[in-house]
Amino acid sequence: MSFVQTVLAFLLALGPLIVFHELGHYALARLCGVKVLRFSVGMGTVLWSRRFGKDQTEWAVSALPLGGYVKMLDRREEPQLALAPGELAREFTHQSVWRRIAIVAAGPLANFLLAIVLFAGLFMHGVEEPSTRIRFMPDSTPAWQAGLRGGDAIVAVNGKPVAAWSELRWEIMQAALDKGAVRLTALRPGAGRLELALGARALARVDLEGDVLGELGISVARPKPVLGKVMEGGAAQRAGLQAGDLITSIEGQPVPDGIAFIEAIRSAGAHPLAVGVMRDGRALTLSVTPELEPGAQHARIKAEVALMPEMVKVQSGPFEALGKGATKTWDIGATSLRMVGKMIVGEVSWKNVTGPITIADYAGQSARSGVASFLAFIAFISISLGVMNLLPIPVLDGGLLLYYSLEVLTGRPLPERVGALAQRFGVGLLLMLMALAVFNDVARLL
Repeated sequence: MSFVQTVLAFLLALGPLIVFHELGHYALARLCGVKVLRFSVGMGTVLWSRRFGKDQTEWAVSALPLGGYVKMLDRREEPQLALAPGELAREFTHQSVWRRIAIVAAGPLANFLLAIVLFAGLFMHGVEEPSTRIRFMPDSTPAWQAGLRGGDAIVAVNGKPVAAWSELRWEIMQAALDKGAVRLTALRPGAGRLELALGARALARVDLEGDVLGELGISVARPKPVLGKVMEGGAAQRAGLQAGDLITSIEGQPVPDGIAFIEAIRSAGAHPLAVGVMRDGRALTLSVTPELEPGAQHARIKAEVALMPEMVKVQSGPFEALGKGATKTWDIGATSLRMVGKMIVGEVSWKNVTGPITIADYAGQSARSGVASFLAFIAFISISLGVMNLLPIPVLDGGLLLYYSLEVLTGRPLPERVGALAQRFGVGLLLMLMALAVFNDVARLL
């Protein structure tokens, strides 16, 4: 069932994005008066088609679902085709270079506009996210050395307000990409507003492919270790622990939150532990012996503990949401391009190139997390699709835009022989990238 959900989520995410991309090309072609012969969802052999409209445009579904295209009246595909004057005016290459640029750019632009609308809708609806309050950290971490402490709430990064954990992670990731220092504004209970700084040296050492915040010592705060359900017959019940108990220490060491409690139990093995408890205002010390069941890797006491972080609802009015959606789309697109640049110069591994298997996996995970997560994932993939198509690789929209930009500069179109060679190079490069993406996908699975 999980596999079926993943496949359906993948198709539901990617299919509409491809259609929306091609509708951008189609709409601008029609607006510019260009005749559209076929609109295909998918590539390769046509499986189903119908003709509609005055021009009898063929709307088709083709065999390979990873793509689509808009076929326009184009003399380059049929050089011997004789066109009547009225038809010649509607032929693609007969259009001005600026119209051709607009038609080609409309596909990626449609993807960016879709992402803006989706993000704006999410901001207007409101999204529940972990707050920016941070967990305690070891004194050896860059976060501690910068002056951060457990319980601090980071409210701004480099002067830009952050209200939720995803915003905090994004802003620090940008700074890590730039390898520059980060100014943090934090609110500390009992101390008020603090201005702190993470040095550029600390950010330069983090692995951009790993957990950037975790390497800096920053993680989301968790609640105090209050026990929930205590299971019958378990080590916790036998030791006298009860639902509602607040765990204060283990072997004399303070236990600040639920994760620290779980880690202490797991690492103890089947050995008795002196557990400090606060119950109804009374301090108790109980001896608890975790159980290590056959085949299990970690010891357990069979009691639930609170782990849900403090949550905030990020919500905006229509105009603010639209602005935030545009800003988020720009930031994600710009960061994607920077990552491509860093891969080219060797600063970031090519292992970050992902293919359909990884995308499908993330699609399934986000769908299972809820509608908001799935829509955010679709917006992100829409941006990625737009950025990918703008890369200056022949056969992609970006390659065509490069041709037409050279035509604007030189005043004449690219020679057909040069264009044909570039097309072959582009196909080869694209096939290599696709092979690398699939290889990385399989390597991740293994």
